[in-house]
Parts: sequence; C-alpha cells; structure tokens
Amino acid sequence: MKAAVFYGAHRPLEIEERPIPVPGAGEVLVRVAACGLCHTDLHYIDHDVPTFHKPPLVLGHEASGIVARVGSGVERWSEGDRILIPALLTCGSCGACRRGRENICERGIMPGNHIDGAYAEYVCVPAKDTLALPDDLPLEEACLIADAVSTPFHAVVNRGEVRPGDRVVVYGCGGVGVNVVQIAAASGADVWAVDVRPERLEHAARFGAGHLVDASATSEVAKAIRRETGGGADVAFEAIGNPATMRQAFDSLHRGGRLVVVGYSEHDLTLSAAKIMFNEMEVRGSLGCRPVDYPRIIEMARRGTIAVKPLVTGRFSLDDINAGLDALRGGQGLRNIVVPTA
Repeated sequence: MKAAVFYGAHRPLEIEERPIPVPGAGEVLVRVAACGLCHTDLHYIDHDVPTFHKPPLVLGHEASGIVARVGSGVERWSEGDRILIPALLTCGSCGACRRGRENICERGIMPGNHIDGAYAEYVCVPAKDTLALPDDLPLEEACLIADAVSTPFHAVVNRGEVRPGDRVVVYGCGGVGVNVVQIAAASGADVWAVDVRPERLEHAARFGAGHLVDASATSEVAKAIRRETGGGADVAFEAIGNPATMRQAFDSLHRGGRLVVVGYSEHDLTLSAAKIMFNEMEVRGSLGCRPVDYPRIIEMARRGTIAVKPLVTGRFSLDDINAGLDALRGGQGLRNIVVPTA
C-alpha cells in the first residue's frame, strides 16, 4: 500500500510503499476513504512537537473508510461496512474513563501519534472504537466528524454548556472555529464571529454567525463585543491557540461568563485573578470528544442539523499531500482532506 511517512520535523512527508497491515485480535483493517489535514500534524512537522511514537510514523488522525478485513474476535463489523475512526482510542478503564471523561483518557491512543495513522491507503485500529456511518452521509467528507466537527461539539455542548439564547463569541473561524460557530448556532445561540480574514468571516456567516467582527479593523475587539452584546458574552471560545486572543476572549465576557480554550498553545496564559474571583468567571479547557457523543454528532450530520459536505474545500491525493500541508500552512480553504485512492 501507499503511505505518507513522517521522518522528523522540518522535513516533507515521504511517500512510500508499505505492506498492508494485518489486523490482530479485536482489530479491523480499514481501507481509508479520506483523512482530514489537521494543524496538529503541522505541530509535529513544523514546530518540533514530538510524537509519542518516534518516527518513522504515518500521521493522520481524522479518517473514514470501509472495513476491508476483520481480526479474530470481531463480531460487530463485516467487510464493506462504512465506519468512522475517532481521533482518540480510549482504554475505558482508567480513572478519567470511569468518570465519563474518556476524551482525557490517561492511556489514550491517537492514530498518527501513538500508532500509525491514516495518511495511507489502509490502517488498522481497534474495532471497539470505530463507529458506523449511515449510507446517506458522504463517506469522504464524513472523515471530518472524527475531529474537526466532534472537537467543537464537545467544546460547545459539554464544556461551554451553550443554551438557546446564549450570546456566544468565537475567536478564530478556521477549520475548528467555524464548527464552533455552526454547533453553537445549532444549539440556539446568537453568535459573534471574530477573525482578521474576511473570507473566514464569510464562512462563519454561512455556518450560522449572526454578527461578524473584523479584528484587523479595531484594537479594542473585546470592548466592541461587550458593547454589541449589551454587557458581554455568556460564553467565549478561543479556537486559535494564542494567549493574546485568549485574553481578548476572556475580556469579552460579562460577569459570571465562561471562557472555553479550544486552541493549543505551549505558552502560559495570564488572566486577572481578581476578576476571576470577584466576578465569578469560569475558565475551561476543551480537548477532543467523548465516545458517547459521536453517535449524536453523526445523527445531526445525517439530518442536516449541522453541515459536513460544505466544509471540504480541497482534496489532495497521497502523492500531493505535501502540497495539501502547504495549503494548510497558508490558510487556504476551510478544510482540506487527503483521498488516498485519488
């Protein structure tokens, strides 16, 4: 099979021929239909963030596909079944899993980090973690549910606790942020979208934002949000990964408001302890998605409550994956996917 292999930071992925993996007990072999190109992979390639499994490693953690073979003991799946591979494979038995917090599993395994991922024609994963995809969802575009849609769902529904009528502000309207926008809007919120790029604000409007704020046009974004919302937002999401915009998002809230940090940054974040205490502010992190939530997200996509197909603005073959990563670096498009058989 063909695979795109990571050999270390600051190097392009190398296209290689590898043996098709053989599923072990409890595993399925998946013929990859598509895998989303994600900024997490750029952390490994461009920013020296180490992978858990040392290179060489096949990256890619946002995949959908067809069951090609089942390992011993697998009864749930048959060859030809359409499935989604979650971005995190959980143990189910650690303290976090037992508390219903599987998304922060102490022994979680991420394809493309702990094990070979889905920038390949085939990938092996534990059968217990995979999810059925209905026939009326487009198989390639559905790969985004694994991370780009499910991570915002968890952020909005579980960590942000967004309710109908809430005033929500979203900082950063790229591939993750635009899904924070559409899931918050689907939850009944009135959404303010903040970005410096007009095309991203246009995307946010198409996915449900009722108010657009061009952050390049003002140095006082938080003040503008407080004014427009009549005192501040109920919930603010930061989907960029920049401490400066995290502070702006925090300052956009009213008393008792809630900040949800979705973007990753290795830098420290400084907030006013006095404001947190006196105003009973909340600051929450958000990572990935719980397994129990995936069926609900899939059903929302099937019904059209949230859109999946319009999210994909670019497709790349495995041979062209480095061009796809360049497009990701340059912020081109909304979400790009790799189609191994293209």
